[in-house]
Amino acid sequence: MPISMSTVDPDVLADGVLAGDRAIIGRAITLVENRNPARRRQAQAMLQRLLPHTGQARRIGITGVPGVGKSTFIEALGQTLIANGSRVAVLAVDPTSSRTHGSILGDKTRMAALAADPRAFIRPSPSAGTLGGVTRATRETMLVMEAAGHDVVLVETVGVGQSEIAVADMTDFFLALMLPGAGDELQGIKKGLLEIADMIAVNKADGDNATRAQAAQREYRAALHIMAQADPDWAPPVLLCSGLRNVGLDALWAEIERHRDIMTANGKFDRRRQDQQVGWLRAMLHDRLLAGMLGTADAKVQLAAAESGVRSGAVTAPQAVDTVLDAIGLGMGFGEV
Repeated sequence: MPISMSTVDPDVLADGVLAGDRAIIGRAITLVENRNPARRRQAQAMLQRLLPHTGQARRIGITGVPGVGKSTFIEALGQTLIANGSRVAVLAVDPTSSRTHGSILGDKTRMAALAADPRAFIRPSPSAGTLGGVTRATRETMLVMEAAGHDVVLVETVGVGQSEIAVADMTDFFLALMLPGAGDELQGIKKGLLEIADMIAVNKADGDNATRAQAAQREYRAALHIMAQADPDWAPPVLLCSGLRNVGLDALWAEIERHRDIMTANGKFDRRRQDQQVGWLRAMLHDRLLAGMLGTADAKVQLAAAESGVRSGAVTAPQAVDTVLDAIGLGMGFGEV
């Protein structure tokens, strides 16, 4: 029976997710993405039912600049994993326009073959302007996917700004895709990408790009060699791959599995999962506090006045912040570090 979002039963949704009903899985994710307070309570009730069935999946974050071939790579990797017996979920976060608040949501089109496979589930979600382009409900969506029986969850970042850090904080392994011969092989050092990556993979390492890819691989290895190793038990490898030609994907996944084995043996895997939970708590607390503090009628009036003052040049942004905080009772240095 079709489920209307106007009469949501968290238990019915949870049962449908556990049964692997794709239509209900989609509705469950729509529920956790909803910002309405009543819907949020329903979502939490559903997630509480699903929680005992989560936590066993491989959570992999994947980033890369536009044009690096993320969609092609993810589709090829997903098909390889499915051929080896896995069920794969892809959470692809699309950038939301800061002007129109719209997003393309085209990942199902770019991964048509994977999207058509019943053992895969692709969920494109708009970033909705959240920090780093990561949706507020990405963590909850991961739980829904795991409860539905997907043992691999791939989270694709927008590839801009702070999205890499946000996704690295919610996954077990963070993979950075790089282009060969782009002239900026070491640019990742400037924005700290190499410091948080668990692996560097030079994609499109085929055909005429093969030589340039090998050169990029040597440069990344040299760069990682002179950098302080983030984890004494894991030196990030630099591999060559081609999502288009399905080259190097088995070796890449073998390294991801080796990382999990090492981190499980030394206890760091469990600690990383615990840190993910704390990060989830802090992110939700920040979101709810901000919405609550600025959601009252008085706060909206004060914020509008502050914005007007800043636009006209009558006050500076710090002065306007102090005014708003004083008006809602959070002045006297609240939030200063």
